[in-house]
Amino acid sequence: QVQLVESGGGLVQPGGSLRLSCAASGSFFSIKTMGWYRQAPGQQRELVAVITSSGNTNYVDFVKGRFTISRDSAKNTVYLQMNSLKFEDTAVYYCKVQGEVAPNQVYNYWGQGTQVTVSS
Repeated sequence: QVQLVESGGGLVQPGGSLRLSCAASGSFFSIKTMGWYRQAPGQQRELVAVITSSGNTNYVDFVKGRFTISRDSAKNTVYLQMNSLKFEDTAVYYCKVQGEVAPNQVYNYWGQGTQVTVSS
């Protein structure tokens, strides 16, 4: 119904930047809220940022001022621009979208995850 393909992860030095992308495809009426989560080794998955269909954004405190979430609704794609990366940003990053697959039927879908490693 909704397939997500993530890209953009990799290895970066502290202070560097990366841009993650997550493209949704498949059969659906609309994509509603889109977001990014991350999971570090031995840790629970945690929210990073979300963006609604109207463009409202919300960030967790530890990325405010460094990360920017955006979306291209025409392409059903969400982005995460990550600047000033720190060692502690190392994690697998997952996108999650709310897909409306039928009228008033909205489900959550997860991407496969992309590794971000911050290391010198």
